[in-house]
Amino acid sequence: MVRRNVRRSVAAGAALALIAVACGDGDADEPEVDDTEASEEEGEDEVDDDDATEDGDEQAAGIPGCEIDTLNLTEAGKLTVGTGDPVFPPWMLNDDPAGGEGFENGLVYELAAELGFDADDVVWVGQTFEEAIAPGTKPYDFAIQQISVTEDRQEIVDFSMVYYQPDKALLALPDSPVVGAATIAELVDANWGATIGTTDLDYIENIIGADGVAVFDDQATTFQALLGGNIDATVVAFPTALFATAVQIPEADIVASLPADPNDTGHGLLFEQGNPLVDCVDQGLEAVIARGVVDDLIDQYLIGDADVVEITG
Repeated sequence: MVRRNVRRSVAAGAALALIAVACGDGDADEPEVDDTEASEEEGEDEVDDDDATEDGDEQAAGIPGCEIDTLNLTEAGKLTVGTGDPVFPPWMLNDDPAGGEGFENGLVYELAAELGFDADDVVWVGQTFEEAIAPGTKPYDFAIQQISVTEDRQEIVDFSMVYYQPDKALLALPDSPVVGAATIAELVDANWGATIGTTDLDYIENIIGADGVAVFDDQATTFQALLGGNIDATVVAFPTALFATAVQIPEADIVASLPADPNDTGHGLLFEQGNPLVDCVDQGLEAVIARGVVDDLIDQYLIGDADVVEITG
């Protein structure tokens, strides 16, 4: 067991706007311009505008071979995205996916632009987490909801490439019996709880090895059980833990960071099984990641400081 400063998660709010101030002397005399030269310059400007329009058309076309009118979309001309209802920071701010503030919806709008969609053409569909990971027909093109890619889930749904891998955090009240634990073995006998269908629940059962884990319908209910003393501890992603302990349940602490789950490869976009859209979305994600967009979103929304114990085994 070691103690380390973990820079991982939490959005404290929306990013500050940068204000550009143009400075100039409004009283300065403007130089005289020869009419002929001015006409030539105007003509050059017109040509530049045409070039700009052509460049814009190329940008709007999206990824070659993945033109919008050829994509297998839930609604023609629209990118329909499933997510939680409600949604929570730092993944999405203000319970407003369409607002674009947050790590996940920020990523979706960048991806949409890469594919050639306007922001107004992104449509959000609310769902529970259980609905997202269930097999069968989906009322959207893909879902984003902190969904980890696992082998079991890949048997019933399809995923994009992984775009983010958060650490796991052990969350508990200060008087919990898990406080001070130095090894996984010391955590087994605690009274655990987690949200149904999540890799957090899988982690507690398969990595920690706990039995009789209390299962709750959503994360808010899990947190309420923790506050009420019905469970001793839970496991959540670090970005969720830092926001939760700062805002939602400040009575709780991040007790420790935990070893990785080899069965959880990270977050991916979830598709109905067999959806041919996956390949084009992967190309879009690759381009967005290559441009540093994901790193920028992590810095903006998912970075915070937490001096916590690291349980390594």
